[in-house]
Amino acid sequence: MRKFTCYAFAIAIAVLSTSVVASAEAADTFKAKCQMCHGADGLAATPAGKAMKTPPFTDPAILKTSDAVLIASTKNGKGKMPAYNGKLTDAEISSLIAYIHTLQKK
Repeated sequence: MRKFTCYAFAIAIAVLSTSVVASAEAADTFKAKCQMCHGADGLAATPAGKAMKTPPFTDPAILKTSDAVLIASTKNGKGKMPAYNGKLTDAEISSLIAYIHTLQKK
């Protein structure tokens, strides 16, 4: 039983560290690709965000938007937002959407 507990603990640590790394990578991607318009906090209060009338991630309409639509918008672009299909992998885009959700909870 003790051996099983050690294995379970090791697996849990591996899963948690993978999530932390993915989150850090998503934060770096956000800084590089999104922050100029959406702002570090996702409120779009940057000069570019204001000029393009970018809605904040806390906007009720954005909060109601499904992940599938957010992923499609990221892949295909929306309005003045560029398309990232081919520039980011599906996994990077999914991690980015998860990161955006963390900004919506602040």
